[in-house]
Amino acid sequence: MMPSQRCYWSDMFTGRLRAEIPAALNSLGDAVMLAGARLTVLDLSDNAFGPDGVKGIEKLLKSTACYTLQELRLNNCGMGIGGGKILAASLIQCLKKSSGEGSPLGLKVFVAGRNRLENDGATALAQAFQLMGSLEEVHMPQNGINHPGVTALAKAMQHNSALRILNLNDNTFTEKGAIAMAQALKHLRNIQVINFGDCLVRPAGAIAIAEAVSEGLPILRELNLSFCEITEDAALAVARAVKGRDKLEKLDLNGNSLGDDGCKILKDAMEAMKIGQLLGSLSDDEGEPEDDDDDDDVDNEDDEEEDEDVDEEEIEEEEEEEEEEEEQEEEESHGIKLSTPTSVSRPPDVSSFLSFPSPDKLLKLGAKRAMLIEQQVDVSDATKTAEAFLKIASVYKEENNDIKNAVLDSIDALLKKAFATPSFQGYNFVSSLLVLLGLLKSEDKVKPVLVVPGHLNALEHVVRQDYFPKENVAVLQAFLSRNNKALDSCGNARNSLQSTLQRVRCEG
Repeated sequence: MMPSQRCYWSDMFTGRLRAEIPAALNSLGDAVMLAGARLTVLDLSDNAFGPDGVKGIEKLLKSTACYTLQELRLNNCGMGIGGGKILAASLIQCLKKSSGEGSPLGLKVFVAGRNRLENDGATALAQAFQLMGSLEEVHMPQNGINHPGVTALAKAMQHNSALRILNLNDNTFTEKGAIAMAQALKHLRNIQVINFGDCLVRPAGAIAIAEAVSEGLPILRELNLSFCEITEDAALAVARAVKGRDKLEKLDLNGNSLGDDGCKILKDAMEAMKIGQLLGSLSDDEGEPEDDDDDDDVDNEDDEEEDEDVDEEEIEEEEEEEEEEEEQEEEESHGIKLSTPTSVSRPPDVSSFLSFPSPDKLLKLGAKRAMLIEQQVDVSDATKTAEAFLKIASVYKEENNDIKNAVLDSIDALLKKAFATPSFQGYNFVSSLLVLLGLLKSEDKVKPVLVVPGHLNALEHVVRQDYFPKENVAVLQAFLSRNNKALDSCGNARNSLQSTLQRVRCEG
């Protein structure tokens, strides 16, 4: 039997023209395949060969020589999006071919830092990772990955239950990516090292990650959330979460936004919990965050502009209806008989309700309204589902049982179907909901809706239902506890929702 072999080809193309590298890699790969080698390690780090270089090893990666590959190291190779896609396709092909021969590819270590993979490259690789399910270490720092790519990787990591080390340092999670990754961590009980430093997880993301840590991760050794714009409350949540983690050696919260008082409070809290020795330096703390009032004012101005646009559209729709009625009356006055009797109203129109919601339109949809709405909305799209939820909830009236029941029945039917759909991502739904409510800033310039009590009343109903994942309750609670002008007009509904979230969380 041919012994396993290792190819250490890192930093070997210094001084060579980039155009020469693919041919050289092809020749090296051909030699390995001709020798009948069975590789366990392939290291091509620090060769700036770009996407063309990945093409140079494409044939090798798909060959029998790599069916036994356990470590693939491609750090600092400048692969780019194109190289990432080629690499992902090659790994998937290798997995399929090796599985067909009864010995599926079992890659354990993947290293690809500083490669400019960005969202598309990371998403392509995530598909390969999800199919393999064998990874124990993933190192992908400094790749320009934002929340869509991070979310794709999070979903893939859930299928790699043996994962011990996850290093995504210096990518841009924001709250959306951090919340998605926190959900993934709940499935990774073998994780020992988490490096999300310089990933901009922000307070809500840190709280979500803290929730994941507190619910599991029994052998966690290192947690790095440095330079992530985390504030004092979120840092304390993380500190409380790591209490009782006997294997923990280091908690890095340096470079965040605690302020002098916050740093002292954090240190004192960890000392009181007898885990002060685990906390790394806080010497690079950025100080307390600046006031976001200006940003809130801009958001509110956008809301007002959007409301004006909607009002204009509604006025136009009403004017069109009035014109139609006038034309109908004029025709009747001239003795022209209409083909449709005037006593028969228009059939229910779900799209009209979802475009311009009103209690009357919802009731006129009749007993089958829940089914009609459920059929109209694409529940595989978390954002569209969140938009539909808010439109239905906007007509909620606590004092009118008919309208209240119509709203809740419609919402239950919509969300039951959504959460039962395999492709539906619950954490994306919650993120979209927070963005639309103006509680979470969006990178996509999404304009929030004008929040009304009905939105919060309906959400309070939803979080109590069995179909709603209880792991999302803590995230909602964290955002609703903030002082936000968007909720100023919903004081009672907000307080009631917060009480319900606390109760559901305690019961869970």
